[in-house]
Amino acid sequence: MSEPAPRGRDKPQGPVGLRRDAEKIGGALPPLLAEAETLAATVAMGEHGRRRAGTGENFWQYRQAVPGDARATVDWRRSGRSDVQFIREMEWEAAQTVSLWVDDAQSMDYRDIASPRSKRERAALLALALSVLLIRAGERVSLMNSAAAQPLSGRTQLNRLAMELGRDPGDGRPDYGAPPADRMTRGGRAVFFSDFLGEPDEMIPALSHAADLGVRGCFVQVLDESEEVFPFDGRVVFRSMGGSTEFEAQRARNLKEDYAERLAGRRRRLDGFARQLGWRCLHHRTSESPRAALLWLYMALGEGS
Repeated sequence: MSEPAPRGRDKPQGPVGLRRDAEKIGGALPPLLAEAETLAATVAMGEHGRRRAGTGENFWQYRQAVPGDARATVDWRRSGRSDVQFIREMEWEAAQTVSLWVDDAQSMDYRDIASPRSKRERAALLALALSVLLIRAGERVSLMNSAAAQPLSGRTQLNRLAMELGRDPGDGRPDYGAPPADRMTRGGRAVFFSDFLGEPDEMIPALSHAADLGVRGCFVQVLDESEEVFPFDGRVVFRSMGGSTEFEAQRARNLKEDYAERLAGRRRRLDGFARQLGWRCLHHRTSESPRAALLWLYMALGEGS
């Protein structure tokens, strides 16, 4: 794995620099947002998959009455047409707050030559497509540790999220990331997108914060195909994306079994965090279709709400 060429961020200098930056943002934003909206449209389920009974003004469904139901909830007109009593359920309309974290550490820039996109690009696409679905359902969405950290809904927030997720993160980033112990909404939801290849203990402050606030959510581990199957053989120089770690192997194939065990250990640790928090965990490869991952996420966030 070779280190990518350094990429800097242009600094605006007066009107010319401002225009150049505006053109860069304008050129990067529409494709990402358009792709995210197209992906969201393939999840042809509307809002039905997340509907649940509760207080609201919109009718959802009738169901047969069971012992313990209050008589005030019985729909006597519908019940009069049968021999059983029916409850008229309304749809829950309280807006949920979902906090997203998309790891922008240098490890997320990795992309094998045969891979369609980097881990960071896939994580950004999934996060933005999920935001499209959530905002359409009336939920509030925030992107932690960014200019879109305030939970909001509406098209303006979606554009803000797209701009933050589409921008070049620049230099000076660590090799591996950890979710910030940022402000989350009590009783809300959270989704963390990362390769989770850094030191697991660095996640504990954020996870403790989430536990204190009763936040439920999902881990989405995004890995490149080559990081899963370890196809390397012969003499290979392995180098972290930031260059802080380097290891030369004369027979890389001999490392495959130990590598697989180390990766499995990291996953067991992540799954353990999920169990402790009551969260769920999704393992996703960039070579896989993002549609199944998006559908899983959207449904998972609705469970237990």
